[in-house]
Amino acid sequence: MESLVLNLRSKKQITDYIADNHLIRYEKDIFNELLMAIENNEQQNLDWFRSFGDSLRAIAMNLHAYRKGLEFGFTEIAFDQYGWFKRPQWLDTEEHAFGDTSRYGNHSTITIGHGPNGLWTYAMSYSFGCAGGGYALSVYDKKYNTRDETFTAALDDLKIKMTSRIGSTDTTNDKQPIILATLRDIEKAKIAMVQLTLF
Repeated sequence: MESLVLNLRSKKQITDYIADNHLIRYEKDIFNELLMAIENNEQQNLDWFRSFGDSLRAIAMNLHAYRKGLEFGFTEIAFDQYGWFKRPQWLDTEEHAFGDTSRYGNHSTITIGHGPNGLWTYAMSYSFGCAGGGYALSVYDKKYNTRDETFTAALDDLKIKMTSRIGSTDTTNDKQPIILATLRDIEKAKIAMVQLTLF
C-alpha cells in the first residue's frame, strides 16, 4: 500500500474521502483545515498534518487526540509502535477502592489525575457483582479545576451507578452486598472530605 502524500494537489483525494465516509464534527473540521491549507498554498502546514499519520483517518484521529491533550496541558507529540497517538502520563494520580467484600472480592475504583496545566479528570471501574464497566483516565473526559471537585464528581457518578441497582432482582449480575458496601464507602469518603475542610 502506497504511503499517503499530502501536497497542493491533494484536494480531490480529500474531497473523495469526505464524500465516501460518514464523518463526525472534529473530522470535518480537520479536513476543512487541510483543504484550506491547499487553497492557501501552505505546503508546510500540510507537512505538519502529514506528520500525524499515514492515512487521512489516522491524521484526523491522532490530531484530535493531540488537541484534546492540549486542553490538559499535554504538549508532547509521540506515537506508539502502531502509529497511534500515545496516551499522556497523568500527574498526581490517586486510586481509591470502594465496596470490597471478602465474600465476593469485587470492588469499584475511582482514579483521579491532572495534566500539566492543573486541570483534573477522573476514571472509574465499577462492579455490581458480575456486571460492571469502566474506563481509564482520558483527555476526552470532563475537565475539573481542583482535586476535590474531581473526586466529588467521581463519587457522585459512582453513587448514581450503584443506586440504580439497589433492589435489582438480577441476583447473578447485581450482588446487593457489593452495591451496599460500595454506597457505604462512598458516604465514608464524603464525610472524610468534609472533615478535612474543617481543619
